[in-house]
Amino acid sequence: MKFLFITATNTNIGKTFASLKIIENIAKHKIEIGVCKPIETGVIYEPEDAKKLLEKVQIYNKKFKSMGPKSVTAYTFPLPSAPFCADIEREIKIDKIKEKIEELSKLSDILIIEGAGGLLVPITKDYMMIDLMRDLNAKVLLITPSKLGCINDTLLSIEALKNRGIDFDWCVNLYQDREEFKRVTQPFYDSYFKGEWWFLDEGLENFIEKLLL
Repeated sequence: MKFLFITATNTNIGKTFASLKIIENIAKHKIEIGVCKPIETGVIYEPEDAKKLLEKVQIYNKKFKSMGPKSVTAYTFPLPSAPFCADIEREIKIDKIKEKIEELSKLSDILIIEGAGGLLVPITKDYMMIDLMRDLNAKVLLITPSKLGCINDTLLSIEALKNRGIDFDWCVNLYQDREEFKRVTQPFYDSYFKGEWWFLDEGLENFIEKLLL
């Protein structure tokens, strides 16, 4: 398993938070960990998410020590929007993104790739974030929220992953509507998924252990 792709049902769900925790957990197993944020939008000076991810990886992998945040991205744009919309000059080339990922993967045993937004966020007019996951044959971790309305978003995302035959796992980042989640959402997850889901804060170590088998 060379790539672990971190995605979510939407933006501001906890992809970077999860990625940082995953980096720490995988590094405990003495495995060289790397990171890539293929596209980051809303960047004025430097990509903040890429910076956080890189700084964490630099603790564990000396091959990333000399890099700056833009070294782990293929594209950055100032407009905080979907990549296709942020790419006003139509600069994005999918091959360049894949080349950046391949370049960084050579420096690590497992490369953590953090997506932008959700699964169907457009990178170009005809190429979505989920298409990149599929083309990379990456293992995917879907982060879902705990707020009211998350059941619909979770089911739609899971269906999209299944329809494309993508190997994935998923978990809930319990940070919004924490108490209400137990009453308004968890009963359905427990009944429908029969225990085949987990909380990010509680099940991550078990997920990593299975991932590394």
